[in-house]
Amino acid sequence: MIPDLGKYADTVLSAYAASIVLLIALVLFSVIRGRKVRAEMEKLEQRMSRHG
Repeated sequence: MIPDLGKYADTVLSAYAASIVLLIALVLFSVIRGRKVRAEMEKLEQRMSRHG
């Protein structure tokens, strides 16, 4: 199932691992940031509805 990468196996596999880690980090950052922005927008909407 895994192709024979020969002498480049370490380099290729570490590049794959680094890519996966960076993608996971970007997704987590986006989710966390989205939650913060959503909460902030809800606060602003509540404040605007109070002041009409």
